[in-house]
Amino acid sequence: MPEQPTVRTAEGVVEGRWRQGHAVFRGIRYAEPPVGALRFAAPAPPRPWEGTRQAVEFGPVVPQSGPVHASSPDGTDWLTLNVCTPDPGAAGLPVLVWIPGGGYMTADSSDPILDPASLAGAGLVVVSINYRVGAEGFAFLEGAPPNRGFLDQIAALQWVRRNIASFGGDPDQITVAGQSAGAGSVAALVAMKPARGLFRRAITHSVPGLHCTRALAQQVAAALADRLGTVPTAAALADVDPWRLAEGVTALSADLHGYRESWGRLSGTGVAICPVVDGEVLAETPWSALTSGRASGIELLAGHTRDEFRLFSVMFGRLGKFTEQDARTALELFAPAPDGADAYRAAHPHAAPEELLETVYSDALFRMPSMLLAEANATAGGTSFLFELRLASPALGGVLGACHSLDVPLAFGTPDSPTGRQLLGDQAAPEAIAVSRELQQAWVGFATTGDPGWAAYHPDQQLTRVLDADSKTLPYPEQASHRIWKGRAPAPFDLV
Repeated sequence: MPEQPTVRTAEGVVEGRWRQGHAVFRGIRYAEPPVGALRFAAPAPPRPWEGTRQAVEFGPVVPQSGPVHASSPDGTDWLTLNVCTPDPGAAGLPVLVWIPGGGYMTADSSDPILDPASLAGAGLVVVSINYRVGAEGFAFLEGAPPNRGFLDQIAALQWVRRNIASFGGDPDQITVAGQSAGAGSVAALVAMKPARGLFRRAITHSVPGLHCTRALAQQVAAALADRLGTVPTAAALADVDPWRLAEGVTALSADLHGYRESWGRLSGTGVAICPVVDGEVLAETPWSALTSGRASGIELLAGHTRDEFRLFSVMFGRLGKFTEQDARTALELFAPAPDGADAYRAAHPHAAPEELLETVYSDALFRMPSMLLAEANATAGGTSFLFELRLASPALGGVLGACHSLDVPLAFGTPDSPTGRQLLGDQAAPEAIAVSRELQQAWVGFATTGDPGWAAYHPDQQLTRVLDADSKTLPYPEQASHRIWKGRAPAPFDLV
């Protein structure tokens, strides 16, 4: 047996393990644990250490909220990352940094669906990170910097920039990538001044249009603190156990419908805590920053699935049960003002309430934010590549369609992971394997050269790669929605 791989980082030596021919390092601290005096603070640089530190176990998950989340606290060393490299002795390998998603309420880099072995086998150094979510990362608190989760991500990228050459990676060839809230994080990083220069390219799958104004975020934090019998300050909430605080976010998120009269659109998302357009850490939304010229365009690979919202319809037991009133509410909350509701009904005159609702939710929460990000990036002088996943999941008799998150096991080549099996079946079909291969090749090509293998997206031609059993490059397929949303980038949720 060869000796286990060791690497000297700027902070100290780490020892990993050989796995499937790759060197794997897990649970490396990129910032000090954000507990005690550091709770709700900006991430503090990791302290150096003497000797060799074992890097063989994933770091503990951060406190998680929401209906599906890890629930057993196993330590507070939350700000860690993992590195999988084909060859720690190499030089100049392209780097992919993955930011896990989960509605800004969960994030777990140890999920088997994110196994980097296939991508590392194609020549990438793959990094995945944990960062603060829910109230720890995004609650708007007096006495604490806003959007601490984003600050964690910047700290992780700074660690990568500082250390990745020691793992065989090229610090000038870093691609930051994510799906869902991970993609929203990537989009935010594109717009944030402190993140500039930390990565060269970006990959966003299913960017969510989830941001709050300061006024709304203050009310949400006050409501959360009130449920816990305290006030929304960093000093007061520091006395609340982190997992109890996370449970408070779960409960508040489940009760959002009761706040509709004052919290408007946020009440229809199921997510109480999300990033704040605070004018400080996140000065404006990514779409505004790019179209205004206050953020420079970059090389961007963006995409979404065709049936984004179907996963949530099934997950919450609502599929087949949506009413005309549900559709009307969806249009009132999420169709772009002032005439979006009428435009949707005109574009889909024969749609049943469920189809109309799913179209509006898919558009407002994921599809249009993704497409409009590609357009805004091109407007800002960047190069955008757009895709839509149309391949349907065979699970549950096919009712999931091309749902949210189906692209993750395809991109990582992990159809055999537990979630991959749930979405793709115990034995992935040949067409799914083919789409997985194409998407992985697109990632690798893009991270290496900036070219995923199809034509760039321009607002005039709107060329889009449609990934299916017979993939094709076509004009953007969701034209009806594109016309409704043209020039109407997602705005932050605000008080009604």
